[in-house]
Amino acid sequence: MAKQHATKRESPHLKRFYYPLDQAVEKPFNWKQMSRLLNYVKPYAKTLLPGAVIAMFLSTLVRLLVPFLIGQVVIDVAIKNKDVTLLTYLIIGIGALYLVSYVANMFRIRWVNILGQKVIYDLRKTLFSHVQRLSHNFFDKRSAGSILVRILNDVNSLQELFTNGIINLLMDVVMLIGIIAILFAISPQLALAVLVILPIMFYISTKLRRNIRRSWQDVRIQKSRLNSHLNESMQGMRITQSFTQEKENKEYFDGLNTDNYESERLAMKKSAYFGPFVEMSNAIGTVILISFGAHLIIIGPGNGGIEIGDFVAFAFYLGMFWEPISRLGQIYNQLLVAMASSERIFEFLDEQPNVEEKSNAMVYKDMKGHIEFDKVQFSYNEDRIALHEISLEMKQGQTVALVGHTGSGKSTIANLISRFYDPTKGKVKIDGYDLRDMKLSSLRSNISVVLQDTFIFSGTIMENIRFGRPEATDEEVIEAAKVVGANTFISKLSDGYQTEVEERGNILSAGERQLLSFARALLADPRILILDEATASIDTETEVQIQKALKKLLKGRTAIMIAHRLSTIREADNIIVLEHGKILEQGNHDELMKQKGEYFDLVRSQFQMLDAL
Repeated sequence: MAKQHATKRESPHLKRFYYPLDQAVEKPFNWKQMSRLLNYVKPYAKTLLPGAVIAMFLSTLVRLLVPFLIGQVVIDVAIKNKDVTLLTYLIIGIGALYLVSYVANMFRIRWVNILGQKVIYDLRKTLFSHVQRLSHNFFDKRSAGSILVRILNDVNSLQELFTNGIINLLMDVVMLIGIIAILFAISPQLALAVLVILPIMFYISTKLRRNIRRSWQDVRIQKSRLNSHLNESMQGMRITQSFTQEKENKEYFDGLNTDNYESERLAMKKSAYFGPFVEMSNAIGTVILISFGAHLIIIGPGNGGIEIGDFVAFAFYLGMFWEPISRLGQIYNQLLVAMASSERIFEFLDEQPNVEEKSNAMVYKDMKGHIEFDKVQFSYNEDRIALHEISLEMKQGQTVALVGHTGSGKSTIANLISRFYDPTKGKVKIDGYDLRDMKLSSLRSNISVVLQDTFIFSGTIMENIRFGRPEATDEEVIEAAKVVGANTFISKLSDGYQTEVEERGNILSAGERQLLSFARALLADPRILILDEATASIDTETEVQIQKALKKLLKGRTAIMIAHRLSTIREADNIIVLEHGKILEQGNHDELMKQKGEYFDLVRSQFQMLDAL
């Protein structure tokens, strides 16, 4: 079975989700990074944290005090002298101390849980807000699933650290320091004999540290790959079923699921080594305590020995000593998990947009829509030049069509106008201003984009159209829908504009979703409208209706239309023909047809195809 799994993993087809950006790396424990993580606690340093720390110190003090009272006072004084009154007071006092400890622990747990939840909330909010600001280049290199893992799983993995780990670490350190001090105060020689195992424990735990941390890194990576596959599988389920590839998809998922299982099993196995070792150390310490402690009781206090009460107190403290040691091992595992997750979180937070906004960027309120490309060259990567130093002009209010074969640079021009990318060379200007000098929100609020594969959000039809301009009234939303012809099908739905469209608008046809995207774009009242294959999913009858509406709506606006169906762009003021990132010819339909160049050939080939049908 293992051999079969390995064979599947060697298939090139089955490597499609193994992203090079998700790789485990060997790094030392990064205290600077941990300090950065703890900065998220600072907003609560004067509210929740002080109360939790005080409660922790109070409960720890009670735990350190009780064994002393039992050994030194109850046994060596009250019982030894048969003082019933003192014994009664001591029992009541110890009971009261435990009650104080209970109340303190109750408030500590409550406050640290609130603290942890608030920190996780802030961290996830910061991460999501930052990801929204990143450029398209960031999303081109990563799957949606791997991004989701960082925002959800990796942030969630820090929850235990913030809700319990930090305070428990402080409590256990205070407890250990207090216990060691008391043990040496009771009997230095017995303390040295019992704690001789500590250096060995420290050495072994140090050796395990790097191995365990690497394992938890691998767990995060495997979860990312699993989620990436799940996300893509759900979105592509219709394609999977259409090509009857359920079996292969299941086998691939089984491979990823097995990798995820094995990585977590191995990480848990390595993390579990520490617990049994602490138990073994406890057993060795207990054997030393009984054998050497009995000897010290026999020789008596006068000869360097100890009293029975000292022995009992020492036994109490020794039993308490291994408990925080064991918890520190668990906390250390939490720290390793937190480090693996925080590395991945901060990798995103340190990612800077490729499209940077200047600190003194201008807010452009009265955009006209005059677009210029001044010797613009653009490359998605070094090996692929999408535009070759093109210069073009799109005048205010013009409808400009971009035509050409796939990969000719049409969508690249649209992406540069919206400044989703910056040109490698040259300048893109609107109304004479370089886009790099404009505030991004100011630029994009004046541009609406309608894509072929339109995205419809979960929610109502009213909410989806209003996404273009959230402050719009219901009447304005309905008017936009009427203009593009969407009102006809919306009014036939059971709940009209309040109809829930479900995820990605599953209850709507492709054409209906496209009409909603038109209404959404037009409601935004943009100065520039980009239509990227926007009518590809609409039937001919609906397209005619939209073309009539667009004549009115595009008046006074600059419109850029990208289309393969050349019948949709006949009325364009200017048609730019592109090939391999270069402008071959431009002019209106009649002018280009007279030239009998590339555009003429494209139109003729399309009509020949229609005639053949």
